[in-house]
Amino acid sequence: MTGNAYIYIAIMAGVSYLIRVLPLTLIRKEITNRFVRSFLYYVPYVTLAVMTFPAILNATNSVWSGLLALIVGIALAWWGKSLLTVAVFCCLSVFLAEFLV
Repeated sequence: MTGNAYIYIAIMAGVSYLIRVLPLTLIRKEITNRFVRSFLYYVPYVTLAVMTFPAILNATNSVWSGLLALIVGIALAWWGKSLLTVAVFCCLSVFLAEFLV
């Protein structure tokens, strides 16, 4: 079993290395295509959203309280509230939703 784990780790390391090295070796000049530049600009934000969205819904006892906190957080962020305000109101909404249900 431990031999297979080392093989899996080596394959994952190789894939991670190739993902980082191939663009450096294949693309030598500046990217001028607006679509590709826009796509590459938003990749970190999309990756962060994909990692955090399921965690928001599954961090509470009920998916509904997590969804409520998500809606409250999006609304407050849309209205330009600070990160501390958004976090406090999201926590309060989860607390109230869990307390009442």
